[in-house]
Amino acid sequence: MPLLDPTLWQDGPTLTGGTAPVVEPATGRTLATLDLAGPADVGEAAVRAGAAQRDWARTGHPERAAVLRRAGDLFTAHAAELREWLVRESGSVPGKADFELHVAAQECYEAAALASRPVGQVLPSEAPRLSFTRRVPAGVVGVIAPFNAPLILSIRSVAPALALGNAVLLKPDRRTAVCGGLALAAVFAAAGLPAGLLHVLPGGARTGSAVVADPRVRVVSFTGSTAAGRSVGELAGRHLTRAHLELGGNSALVVLADADVEAAVAQASWGSFFHQGQICMTAGRHLVHASLYDEYVERLAARAEALAVGDPYREPVHLGPLLDRTQLERVHGLVEASVEQGAKLVAGGTHRDLFYRPTVLAGVADDTPAYAEEVFGPVAPVRSFATEDEAVELASAGPYGLSLGIVTRDAGHGMELAERIPTGIAHINDQTVNDEAVAPFGGVGASGTGARFGGEANLDAFTELRWTTARTTAPAHPF
Repeated sequence: MPLLDPTLWQDGPTLTGGTAPVVEPATGRTLATLDLAGPADVGEAAVRAGAAQRDWARTGHPERAAVLRRAGDLFTAHAAELREWLVRESGSVPGKADFELHVAAQECYEAAALASRPVGQVLPSEAPRLSFTRRVPAGVVGVIAPFNAPLILSIRSVAPALALGNAVLLKPDRRTAVCGGLALAAVFAAAGLPAGLLHVLPGGARTGSAVVADPRVRVVSFTGSTAAGRSVGELAGRHLTRAHLELGGNSALVVLADADVEAAVAQASWGSFFHQGQICMTAGRHLVHASLYDEYVERLAARAEALAVGDPYREPVHLGPLLDRTQLERVHGLVEASVEQGAKLVAGGTHRDLFYRPTVLAGVADDTPAYAEEVFGPVAPVRSFATEDEAVELASAGPYGLSLGIVTRDAGHGMELAERIPTGIAHINDQTVNDEAVAPFGGVGASGTGARFGGEANLDAFTELRWTTARTTAPAHPF
């Protein structure tokens, strides 16, 4: 029996939000039909999650860790089936799908290790007592995940939250609810996770708002656009719910005067065009020293023209489709507006259905729409700089602060330059799109509330720190 048997998707009470097709963006075909969650379903799921979580929190760390390890093994054992869903539902090329599956397994293994981490420390005290801190599970955690890397961006919160003794309400984007939600539920069920601890609630904005506002949800982990993140943060603030926000980006790739142009262009092509540019870390601003600018633009355009775009399930391609027509219209609208304002279209700028050609824009300025905004498509705006001070100023401009790439023959100098540019992530002699389960992940400014995923950051994200004291005899007080 396949892990993702559509006849078994509805596990538990019937959801009340209606139904929706699971659409393959490359063809428009309906792959399956799924039930959607409405706001009322969130409250019922939260009640069941809270009840199950109390027993799970008392479960020994070896048992919790074992569930996470088995889940990691299952992502590998069922890779072929899950890969097909990632390719067909989210428009991923097979290599990108394999990367998601690898990271998903690693996230589970790393989370398993969290279960036995030291949970606190003994503190000095002025009084004759034992004084110590102890990490305790937050309780019920809400996870709201987007469509672009649906498996990674769900599992990186779900796995550590479960390992640390929490229950989870997972609201995937309804456009990728299988590989971003139901796949996780199937894996953890097969791994032996007790019933009631993981609830998948595919739905729209109203369902997400209900997750944030539910009084039983004490932590919300949100990944998505900055605009949506602001709304989540505001709603969470009203309900005094802790919110971890990983938001948009418009990351700079800085190519210094001493760089090898061909090596830089190889980084640039991947950084801007991988997964059709639908990644928060995508290189959205190419800042190139004036002495290399013309050659860089020419070589990047040649690479863009050579990339194959098409159906990743049925043909070998470098880029698949954009997720839907809304994404297409936004990407193409920004490209057209940029050309109207004076940018030079060097490559791309065309599409067939949802298949958008990798695009290179030269001669961009501060107010060029595709340079100033997060495009979330395969578009590389290129701009020159004359001095490193100017490069720092350009890379630091704008509201975002997620990732940074610097290409130079002097790695030490690149590290020094990175210290002057405020971002949550920096890569020297690499492009901006990187992710590892062991590394903290997050941005500053409009890119989010800092590193909230990966490694030790997960301990802070999904537990509360409790202070406890104990005396052998009760003290005397003045009254």
